[in-house]
Amino acid sequence: MNRYEIIIYWSNEDQVFVAEVPELPGCMAHGNSYEEAL
Repeated sequence: MNRYEIIIYWSNEDQVFVAEVPELPGCMAHGNSYEEAL
């Protein structure tokens, strides 16, 4: 099983949490809460 680093941050521009996986370009998600973004 592969493990990847996930970076979650608040976007002031979009007013949502954003989750990104640096090792997988373009792999990201967003949500109104930390849990939704994950």
